[in-house]
Amino acid sequence: MDGPAATPSNKLTYCFGLFIIIAFGITSTASAVPHGAREQAKRMHDRIAGVPPSSADLTAMANLIAAEQPLDAAEIAASHPAFYNITLKTHAAPWTNRDQSQFVPLNDYTATVIGLVRDNRDFREVLTGNLIYVSEAPGVIEYSGSDNTHYEALEARGADLQVELIGRPQVNYTGVPTEDNAGVLTTRAAAEAFFIAGTNRAMFRFTLMNHLCTDLEPIMDTTRVPDRIRKDISRSPGGDSRLFMNNCIGCHSGMDPLAGAFAFFNFNESSGRIEFTKTSGIPQFKYSINSNNFPQGFETVDDSWKNYWREGPNAWMGWNGPASEGVGIKSMANELANTEVFASCHVKQVFKTVCLREPAGAADDAYISLTMLPAFESNYNLRDQFKLAGVHCMGEEEEL
Repeated sequence: MDGPAATPSNKLTYCFGLFIIIAFGITSTASAVPHGAREQAKRMHDRIAGVPPSSADLTAMANLIAAEQPLDAAEIAASHPAFYNITLKTHAAPWTNRDQSQFVPLNDYTATVIGLVRDNRDFREVLTGNLIYVSEAPGVIEYSGSDNTHYEALEARGADLQVELIGRPQVNYTGVPTEDNAGVLTTRAAAEAFFIAGTNRAMFRFTLMNHLCTDLEPIMDTTRVPDRIRKDISRSPGGDSRLFMNNCIGCHSGMDPLAGAFAFFNFNESSGRIEFTKTSGIPQFKYSINSNNFPQGFETVDDSWKNYWREGPNAWMGWNGPASEGVGIKSMANELANTEVFASCHVKQVFKTVCLREPAGAADDAYISLTMLPAFESNYNLRDQFKLAGVHCMGEEEEL
């Protein structure tokens, strides 16, 4: 039997009911993942990758967070190409120049940091490895030891650094022998910034700032023996020996013995290349400039080094390397890379990059000291640190 004829009232009731069904379906689908988890997932992706997540990644990350698997969610963000092209580049770029600016072109220093992180390598190799990361993609401008066009071309065409960068022995590109390769310290970009002119003390100072998170002033120690302070440092600046005893000696008594490791390095501004003179056995001329300031001072004859800061006030830096003295840049860089402060420095730098702030308060300090730092010291995997920081700074549901 036929049903009742459709009336305007019946049609309205039917449409309204259909609307309720559709709306309820949409609502229940969206609410399958808690709102807070989606907000946390978006914040995590924004912070780690530097770009918003796709709809699929957002849902997948939110589901993982809701299932109490936030590290797996962070892995999705850390696998995004932008993590390498944006986050890691801006993280490492300030280390490559004296202005500590993020706004510099991609270079061999930055690319090598990105490659080490991508390949989950022991991050101490940033100061000790015989590695440099380049692209060998078809048609790419080849690496040049005299300019930065290789990396600028990669950046200009938006190369996917996660895919394109390949680790190669640094000795094949810079001309510095394997035994004297010291990670990013012997890249062209580092040489151009810190070995150019001067006395090579800049390389030591900026290595402290970039990789140990300290400068010379906080670690001044006037109690160390001044026997390796070079001739260019006056012992009576302005005719007042008290200035030397109370100030100059505090930095130079520790820095000069360590910076001796750089004695054969220079950046040749004319050729645009690293200059390495160890085969001649003659230290760079810069190590003997202004020698009349104090002729009785230390004369650099090789690239030997000593660490007088292992004892005294600067023992707090946690010197764990195999020796307190050695020969060459690689062994000295190994001394720095094995300090406790190297590990804590890089953990805190990652925290700041991901969380967009310095650690503040007991909760941050506890998370860094009890979770992030032990994890880093167990394997020196810096990529894991970005994920751990992302979990900590994704926010609590009640805060969103």
